[in-house]
Amino acid sequence: MADNDGLFAGDNPFDIARRWLAEAEKSEINDPNAIALATVDASGMPNARMVLLKEIENSAFVFYTNYESAKGQEIASSGTAAFVMHWKSLRRQIRVRGHVAKEEGPQADAYFQSRSLKSRLGAWASRQSQPLSSRSALMADVAKVTAQKGPNPKRPHFWGGFRLTPIEIEFWADGAFRLHDRFVWRRATAEEDWQVQRLCP
Repeated sequence: MADNDGLFAGDNPFDIARRWLAEAEKSEINDPNAIALATVDASGMPNARMVLLKEIENSAFVFYTNYESAKGQEIASSGTAAFVMHWKSLRRQIRVRGHVAKEEGPQADAYFQSRSLKSRLGAWASRQSQPLSSRSALMADVAKVTAQKGPNPKRPHFWGGFRLTPIEIEFWADGAFRLHDRFVWRRATAEEDWQVQRLCP
């Protein structure tokens, strides 16, 4: 039995993650929901970039992107991803890895509509991860899309959400003399119960 109490207390890792994020929202200056998302390409070469986590559901983590981007294609190919969420102000981090599926229904539509108009038009205009001749060319594409789509563009078919269902979640908190506290929640499949274990720093 892991001695997970205090910061780490709880019977559900998603509740702990939501609690930590809520605390970070009070102390992080910018983007407390930023995650470093890791994927692998077809050759197994890893890739990482920052994206914004938009929801912690009862059994998954949700973020949004262009499906035709490098990360979108890599996720579609492997069906897996991992991320780290780090809060310097709290000296804590959460590491997550698991299986990923698209969220391209009403939930994705609703989130897209909640974005600013300029962000929605930008999503239509940008061929994410593709070569770009100049910024002026991008702005010309934005102007063209603005004229075509009007003031209330719908979600593009190539843009939507990804839902990461974890098989492993690790909670880490800074400790004195680099003797950090780490607790990992593991399960072989999303249908199984979690096993919790303390790890050496």
